[in-house]
Amino acid sequence: MDNLEPNIAVFTNPEHELWIAQCDPTVDEVISGSTLKPGEVTVGIKSTGICGSDVHFWQEGCIGPMIVGDDHILGHESAGIVLATHPLVTQLKIGDRVAIEPNVICHDCEPCLSGRYNGCENVKFLSTPPIDGLLRRYVNHPALWCHKIGEMSYENGALLEPLCVALAGIQRSGLRIGDPVLICGAGPIGLVTLLCCEAAGATPILITDIDVGRLDFAKQLVPKVKVFQPVRDQSAEESANRMIEAIGGLRPTLAIDCTGVESSINAAVWSVKFGGKVFVIGVGKNEMKVPFMRLSTQEIDLQYQYRYCNTWPRAIRLVQDGTIKLEKLVTHRFNIDEAVQAFKTAADPRTGAIKVQIKSHDE
Repeated sequence: MDNLEPNIAVFTNPEHELWIAQCDPTVDEVISGSTLKPGEVTVGIKSTGICGSDVHFWQEGCIGPMIVGDDHILGHESAGIVLATHPLVTQLKIGDRVAIEPNVICHDCEPCLSGRYNGCENVKFLSTPPIDGLLRRYVNHPALWCHKIGEMSYENGALLEPLCVALAGIQRSGLRIGDPVLICGAGPIGLVTLLCCEAAGATPILITDIDVGRLDFAKQLVPKVKVFQPVRDQSAEESANRMIEAIGGLRPTLAIDCTGVESSINAAVWSVKFGGKVFVIGVGKNEMKVPFMRLSTQEIDLQYQYRYCNTWPRAIRLVQDGTIKLEKLVTHRFNIDEAVQAFKTAADPRTGAIKVQIKSHDE
């Protein structure tokens, strides 16, 4: 651990400021291991992706009840290398390349004990206020939630987190091979969901977005996908009819909404077939209106997702064997001392950014 650089992190606060400053653990603490708790390791972060939630915490100061109340470190999509281990850690060693699952659970509540730990009643999810995130050079984290990635690139390791979001959605939605599928939203989660739907054998697949540049990107990523650009002033039913036409006259069995936008969800409800499902991955406002009678008379299931659980080993396998190829999703790269510009790039649709990654160290 010679020549360690100072530990710095990317902060925001209730005033919506964004800056870089020193943070814990310090270099001396990293070298000595003095701050490691039983079961923890120190990870030297190599790559971190900027998530839409990071941008929301910076610009809006909250996501629903999760509110930035003080100086707060962002970031929860990270991979790096193990630099130190607590003496009680046996499953990891110094030099292991790992992706960080950014949660610490209680292992004691009903969701934890039933295996659905994403519903942990006492969870500490990194980057969700008041729990600081991973956008820094060094972090202590439980070894249990540091997954070995072998020779996988650190960039792909950081992309495992959004891949896990998509995998959780695919699994809970009940997607079957040959299902016609609608994906609403061609942002990073929508595009990773597209890759997963293709790998799962869905056909045909239609993806929508108001940004034609993102639709073009989706077409480059999965050439066989059909694309659709909604018109803002059309009703949900009118948009659904146009989407059905764009997918070849089929009503989707499954619609996966990755936007959390009311109009998008409602168009999805109007599009799916009798007995179909609308599965919402996207995060939206606290309350919204849905076409209740359409859901009722067509026996359409409306289902939701909160983060993920038990998905990381599966995600790692899919990337390692080439089933899911994530490399093209990274459109912009910055060093950590350029993090403010990185966030501005991620937040500005005019940049064409899909996934912006920040390098904390040279790989």
